[in-house]
Amino acid sequence: MNKVREPDREKKFTLKNRFNYWFDNRMTKGSLGFIRVLISASVMFAVLIAGFIIMFGFNEEGEVASVFWDSIATVINGWMPSFEDGSPGYLFLMSVIAIIGVLFTSVLIGIVTSAIEEKIYELKRGNSIVLEKDHIVVLGFYPGEFTLLRQLILAAAGKPACVVVAEDMDREQMEQNISENIDVPKNFRIVCRTADITDPASLEKCSVETCKTIIVSPTEDMRTIKAVLAVSTLLDEKGVPEISVNAIISKNEYRFPPSIAEANNISTLQTNSILAKMIAHSCTQTGLSQTFRELFNFEGSEFYLIDLQGIEGMTFETLMMRINYAVPAGVYREGRMLLNPTWDFVLQAGDRIVIFSEESDSVKIVDAPSENPVYIEAKTMESEAETDTVIIGYNETLAIILSELPENVSHVYLFGQEAAEKKREVLEKVAAKRNLGLDYYEGNPHDEDVLLQIARMANHIVILNDHSGDAEEADMEAIFLLLNLRDIRKRYNLSFNITVEMQKEHNQKLVGRGDHTDFLVSSSMSSLFLAQLAESPELIDVFREILSDEGNELYLKNVSFMNLEGSFTVRDLRWIMLKQGYILLGLLDAEKNSHFNLPLDDMLTLSGEDNLIVLGEK
Repeated sequence: MNKVREPDREKKFTLKNRFNYWFDNRMTKGSLGFIRVLISASVMFAVLIAGFIIMFGFNEEGEVASVFWDSIATVINGWMPSFEDGSPGYLFLMSVIAIIGVLFTSVLIGIVTSAIEEKIYELKRGNSIVLEKDHIVVLGFYPGEFTLLRQLILAAAGKPACVVVAEDMDREQMEQNISENIDVPKNFRIVCRTADITDPASLEKCSVETCKTIIVSPTEDMRTIKAVLAVSTLLDEKGVPEISVNAIISKNEYRFPPSIAEANNISTLQTNSILAKMIAHSCTQTGLSQTFRELFNFEGSEFYLIDLQGIEGMTFETLMMRINYAVPAGVYREGRMLLNPTWDFVLQAGDRIVIFSEESDSVKIVDAPSENPVYIEAKTMESEAETDTVIIGYNETLAIILSELPENVSHVYLFGQEAAEKKREVLEKVAAKRNLGLDYYEGNPHDEDVLLQIARMANHIVILNDHSGDAEEADMEAIFLLLNLRDIRKRYNLSFNITVEMQKEHNQKLVGRGDHTDFLVSSSMSSLFLAQLAESPELIDVFREILSDEGNELYLKNVSFMNLEGSFTVRDLRWIMLKQGYILLGLLDAEKNSHFNLPLDDMLTLSGEDNLIVLGEK
């Protein structure tokens, strides 16, 4: 029986193989390892040449030590010996070592130059650790989207502040984009770092353990979730899980479970439902989107949570009548936020007040009025004329929009709803619940005759953005529809208003002009919400309620509908609206200019085209 020969496991390696393997391992240690090899080889050759000179007696009267020194010096400076320096043998060997020295020196200069270039490149990419404290870390950066950084600059209000921006792109490119588009004041520093925002190890350079708060810049949901998980993991490893992480998630199905969010100090808002509600109300109330933006940006007034002395025993009505240059909007008591309490709500010791004002310290308590104004009832809902709306396009928020449309919208025409075929049953159920007429309209939206027919159908037209494809392409589709509708409105002397949903701020700026047009830009609005969360995390419940489908929301109440045409003081209007269950925040005049925190004694003459900006329930 023949034996099967076992394979020879002892593979033979040549000396060349072993040298190459050793050399490769040395090279993996970088430039420093190569320099060590080069220096060792130079010294070895110098010693070898010096040994030959001494062995063959070419040194003549020179001392042994001087021969070794001359050999090493020749390698270093590449000096060629002169004819008088010694015998021909000495000159030959020293010339050899000089040539070797020239080669080694050239290689050494190349290595050092390459190492310096690598270091400069690393510095340009922003790989060094940030040495900051109490800074804000922003994970994610997108050229053309600067609302978040602008809001953080405004929130600093002239005080020293630092923001660290991390993204997987060259630091130099980020800094150039920022410097070209944002005027950064001297008190504010923006530090850019190149990092993979979904990798905890890469985020260490941002010094998240010493920061004040972390913001995940608006991006697609999957990347946002990975970034939140990565930074939460890093914070847990560093032993600082109390640092807040703020993010925007567009789809409700990607919402973090409450227990996990609480354990990791994660605050998130679902923007799709928020924007859908804003679209629904903006389509019949031109200027509401602008009001939302002004309410949540840091230019002008914003929400604060403050302590006020001497309010124990006051009713909320009394507080409303006595606070000047600010509007009380809610009460924080024993860990619970109560927004828009009833007028007879009694304040207790330890209550903190939610105010809407330009500064947290601008609140002034004045003397109570001698008497209250005459109560005025709002008109009934039937007094609002019924109106029709056209919605062009489809995305997953359409059902929310239909459910949130104002009561006076009686009929909706859906155009370009091919993607909604499978959702028709859901949409029709929503419409039936709202007693809303629903019709589907087909045709080419790029055909002028088709668009003209659509434009003549309704007083309000909504252009929805396609969330399923590329954001830039979807925005351009919305832009073309808007331009054509504006052209039709002008040429045919029509009076419909347009509400446009867009995804990118820089695209909205291209067409941000024109009357009777409201824009809802998801990236821009998301940045406003995130900036508010970062600066006022204790007000998260206020923001969530205002931006949710339940509880108190932001509305524009027409002066004519509220039966308030005429002259009133701001104090009178506050009292009248409070009695009807609303907090008066400001006024949107006929020219669509908003005015907040007007002095209590200012006299306003209201016309039927003015709108009161209020906070309350339907």
